[in-house]
Amino acid sequence: MDETEYRQTYREVNKRKCAFEKAINARRCTCSQAKRFNLADREGVACESDEAHESCVRLLNIMRQKASFSLQLTQVPGPLPHAKEVKVQIGGMLGIQALLYPEKNDADIADDIHGLISKATTKYNRLEAFPYTEIVKSVVKFQGRLRKHTRNK
Repeated sequence: MDETEYRQTYREVNKRKCAFEKAINARRCTCSQAKRFNLADREGVACESDEAHESCVRLLNIMRQKASFSLQLTQVPGPLPHAKEVKVQIGGMLGIQALLYPEKNDADIADDIHGLISKATTKYNRLEAFPYTEIVKSVVKFQGRLRKHTRNK
C-alpha cells in the first residue's frame, strides 16, 4: 500500500481523527474517548465523541498559538512539525494535569485527556481562560525521546 492510498483509506476508516493521536500513540497520554485501531502496519486513534473532539481540537489550537513564541515559531497555521506537535500535545496535557492535580506534577503520563479538559473547563469556565502561561512552561519543559548519538571510532 503506497502512502497516498494509505492516507485515503485512513480518512475513510477514521471519520473523527483524535486531535491528540500523536500523544496517545506515544503512550504518554490516555483518553476515555479514544478508540485505537490498526490499519496496515500502523496504529490510529479515533475519537468516539463529537463534543470531546471539538473541545480537543479547540484546546490544541489554542495551545499551539500560546506556545508558538516558546517554540520559536512566527505563525501557526495548523499542525506543527512532528517533534513540536508532540511537545505541545504531551507537554500541554501534562501541564493541565499538574494544574488540576499538583501531586502529579512530575508524572510521565497524562491520564484521560477528555477528563482533564472537562475538569479544567469546569474550574476555569472556558478553554480560553486556562492559565496558558503555566501550561506553556510544561510544553517547554517537556522532552521527547532523546536521540542516541553514535561516535565513529
